[in-house]
Amino acid sequence: MTVYVPEEFSPDEADVLRRYFTNLDGPVFALVNLPEVVKGALFARYSRSAKSLRRLFLDEFVGDLDIEGDESIDATIGLDRAEELYEKVFFEYGDDSVAQLGGVHLACEQASNLLTKILEWGRLMSYLEQSTRYIGYDARLGGRYRFHRDPAVLASSLGTRYVGDMDRMFDAYSRAVSEVTNHVRDTIPRDPGDSDFVYRQATRAKALDATRGMLPAASLSNVGIYGTGQAFEALLLRMRSNPLPEARTYADLMLHELRKVIPSFLRRVDLADRGGQWSEYLAATRQDTAELVDQLFGEAPVEPAPEVSLVDFDPDAEDKLIAAICYSHSSLPEADLLSRVRTLGSDEKVALLRAYIGERRNRRHKPGRAFERIDYRFDVLSDYGAFRDLQRHRMLTIEWQALTPNHGYTRPELVEQAGVGALFDETMDRSARLYDALHETFAPQASYAVAMAYRLRYVMQFNAREAMHMLELRSAPQGHPAYRRVALDMHRLIAEQAGHHAVAAAMSHMTTEAPELERLAAERRAEARRQG
Repeated sequence: MTVYVPEEFSPDEADVLRRYFTNLDGPVFALVNLPEVVKGALFARYSRSAKSLRRLFLDEFVGDLDIEGDESIDATIGLDRAEELYEKVFFEYGDDSVAQLGGVHLACEQASNLLTKILEWGRLMSYLEQSTRYIGYDARLGGRYRFHRDPAVLASSLGTRYVGDMDRMFDAYSRAVSEVTNHVRDTIPRDPGDSDFVYRQATRAKALDATRGMLPAASLSNVGIYGTGQAFEALLLRMRSNPLPEARTYADLMLHELRKVIPSFLRRVDLADRGGQWSEYLAATRQDTAELVDQLFGEAPVEPAPEVSLVDFDPDAEDKLIAAICYSHSSLPEADLLSRVRTLGSDEKVALLRAYIGERRNRRHKPGRAFERIDYRFDVLSDYGAFRDLQRHRMLTIEWQALTPNHGYTRPELVEQAGVGALFDETMDRSARLYDALHETFAPQASYAVAMAYRLRYVMQFNAREAMHMLELRSAPQGHPAYRRVALDMHRLIAEQAGHHAVAAAMSHMTTEAPELERLAAERRAEARRQG
């Protein structure tokens, strides 16, 4: 197992932390005995801070809480009384719905970027992940760069090379961040109305956006998760079947901590004839399918492809959408409604759509579930950084292929303009060579070496209502250029290739023009709120 970097706390700090965290020295821990609003606020702050959650709690939250009444609490001791309460209902009678009624806030720290995507798979959970847009990843943890050190790789003949190449990649990233930041500040003047703090935050974010592609997928992150017992059970069953050793190790850490809070909900996870068989089933079907696909298509050449392709849509979607709009306001069967909609003139169809969509004064005003009647399926080939952000949208279907350097990489123009294009390319070359060296012996772990600028192929399928949410959000001015481009291409293809002009027009809060400093407006709003 990887030796995680433990935190150090004074005796007084440890005394406070024991009341609210299920351990003080591990990378996985649950939050207990805190108001829900405090746990939510902690996780919200978590994503934009370089601090661990426990340190963040001590530095920014504990001073505002009355903790005197909690002196007798020790959250590091398991809560066995929960076993008696739920034993008959949940375990003996198998009423899974009971496990939807107990939730846990769980922190997963020092997790690689490969692991974060595994943690964020479930639809019925909430996540906040440490952002590469606000935090420089050149800061060290325990005197070393923040990347995952797989024990098997380190113990092999490749161990020294792995650490050395990773260190060089982080050295290059650190230099590039500094150079690009200076270039941005030299070429984009500060608006007289902006404070120095706002300007420096916005320019720093632009530099971090441009250089994050140099970071390897092994880079460590912190993830806050909130989920029900049922959702955690499903997550752990998947993780225990995953071929990545880090995922299986984390599953054990998570199970240990969760059992201190919701033990009965997770009793089946490691029983051989229950969760054990389930995880074995998941592992077997994955392995058998992968082997057969490799036999059938492993030698097929990979042809060049656009970044975004619309691969499936319904030509009759807009008529079906209008029928779905009418359904809840009618007494007719859906088949009859669809037949009648097809006889309507364009003016009548437009009137129905306008009435249903209404006046959307901001992007949070969305029409109802009729927009879930139609679907779009996209094949995307974007850099891994953009994938990381789009993957977190849960109300859709997403599948992705293995992360390799085989699809090439994207290099932002800003990197070249700042004079570090050669350094960027050198880092990509080092990443690809390390991947090739690892792949034969350590296939699952080889992806740790792949820099985030390398492109990954993934498929996304979602209905029109989710399209409205995701594409408007991800095209927003403060968005990262990589995923803004994907969102704008998807919107264009819905209108032009599918011919669903009315659906595309309903997404009235798309932003097609990007500002010079993407984060500037957001930083201005944040400062105004602080001053207010």
